[in-house]
Amino acid sequence: MLVQPATPHSAAHWNEIEAAAPADARRVQDERLREQVAYLAEHSAFYRGKIGAEALSAVRDVDDLASLPFTEKQELRDSLAAAPPLGYHVAADPAEIVQIQASSGTTGSPSYVGLTVGDIRTWCELGARALYANGFRPGDRMLHGFGMSKGFVGGIPVVQIAQYMGIVDIPVGAEAGVERLLRVQADQRPELLIGTPHFLAYLAEQAPSVVGVPARELGVRAMSVGGEPGGGQPAVRENLQSLWGATSREMLGGTDIACTYWGECEAADGMHFLSPDLMVAELIDPESGERVEPVEGATGELVYTALARRASPLLRFRTRDHVVVTGTECPCGRTGYKVRCVGRTDDMLIVRGINVFPSAVKDIVLGLRPEATGEMRIRADFEGHSTQKPLPVVVEHAAGLAPDRHDELRCTMEDRVRSALNVKIAVELVPEGTLKRPDHVKVALVERV
Repeated sequence: MLVQPATPHSAAHWNEIEAAAPADARRVQDERLREQVAYLAEHSAFYRGKIGAEALSAVRDVDDLASLPFTEKQELRDSLAAAPPLGYHVAADPAEIVQIQASSGTTGSPSYVGLTVGDIRTWCELGARALYANGFRPGDRMLHGFGMSKGFVGGIPVVQIAQYMGIVDIPVGAEAGVERLLRVQADQRPELLIGTPHFLAYLAEQAPSVVGVPARELGVRAMSVGGEPGGGQPAVRENLQSLWGATSREMLGGTDIACTYWGECEAADGMHFLSPDLMVAELIDPESGERVEPVEGATGELVYTALARRASPLLRFRTRDHVVVTGTECPCGRTGYKVRCVGRTDDMLIVRGINVFPSAVKDIVLGLRPEATGEMRIRADFEGHSTQKPLPVVVEHAAGLAPDRHDELRCTMEDRVRSALNVKIAVELVPEGTLKRPDHVKVALVERV
C-alpha cells in the first residue's frame, strides 16, 4: 500500500507538537486520551472485561492512568491464542484492517498487530518524527538494512515511513547479505542507512574486501540505528561514525505500539519523546510499578498507552524496556524529555546482588579495541537471572594479538568491568571469528549453557 506523503513543519521539526510548551502538549494529550478511552469503552471487549467501561470512562487525564492496571505481554499472548487471528484486544471491524505485523516471536508464536488505514498513517507520523530528528530528509535515498521478512516492523512499516516522508527507500534488507547490501550501496550511493548498530558496523568492516573501498567512501551522510540497545553508547557510535564517515543517531520503537517513536537529534545525547498527541509514555519503577518522574538521571521501565489507535490499541502496556533519562531540555528546541535504552528489564542479570545489563558489558568490551574485536557473549551457567559467582564472559581477541598479551587483555577486561559496574567477571578469550556476527536476526548477548 502506497502511503500518501506528508511534509515537515519546519527545517528543525517534522511536527510542531515536538516544540510545544509542556502545558500545551499536555492539554492535547489529555484530550486525545479521553477520546481513546471512550473508544475502548465502546469497542474493546478486552478492556471492558479487564477494566470495565465505567472505569475507562472515568479517565479524564494522564494522571488518572495511574489508577488502572498494566497490560502485560502474556495477556496479549493469551488473547491471541483464545481469539485468533488478532485476539480479544482487537477493537476495529475486520473489514477495516488492511495490514498485520508480527513480532520476532522469540518466546513462541509471534504477537500479531492489526492496522487500519488510519493506524498506518499514525505509525508513519510517529516514525517520521523520529527519523527526521535523526537527520533523514525528504528527497534523500535510503538503503534498508533492517530485515525485510517475517512481517517484522523493521520491514514494510519502515518502507511506508520513508514513502510518507518523501524518502526513496531501497528495500534490499539484511537477509540479502553483506555483499548484496554493499554492492547496492556502492552502485546507488544512497545518503541514508538504517539498521541495527552492530550489523551496520559489521557491514562497514566488510566494505574493503567486498567493494574495494572503505565504507566512508560510499556516500552515506546519516544513519538511524535501533532494534537493539547500544546505538547510543559512545564506543558504538564513535565506531559507526568513523567507519561510515556519517552521523549515527538512535531511535526506539516496538511492534506492539508502533515501528519507531523515539528519535535522537543532532545533540546526540538521548532519544526525544516526540509524540504526546499520539501516545502516552510513562516511566515506572519495574519492581513497585510506581511512577517515576522523568527528570535527568532517573531510571525506569517505559509503559505506553496508544492514542488515535483503532485496530490493536493498548492501554498502559509494559514494554520491559529499561531506560535512563539523559535530559529534559535541548538546543534543538524539542521539549520532550530524552532517554537512552540500556536494556530490557527481563534481560537484566543480578551478580551478587548487583544489577547488570549485558549491553553495559558489551560497551566495555568495545572500548578494548583493537586488542579485542568487540564481540562478546555472556555464558550464563546458572538458572534464572541471578548468580553468586563471577559472571562468565567470552571475548574475542584480535587475530594479530600476540599470545603473551592475552593475560594482560583478560585482566584489563575484568578490572574495567569491576571498576565500572561493581561486579566480577571471568573472561575466556577466543580467537577472532569464533562468535556469530550480527545479521537480520539480532544476536543475543546472553547464551544459556
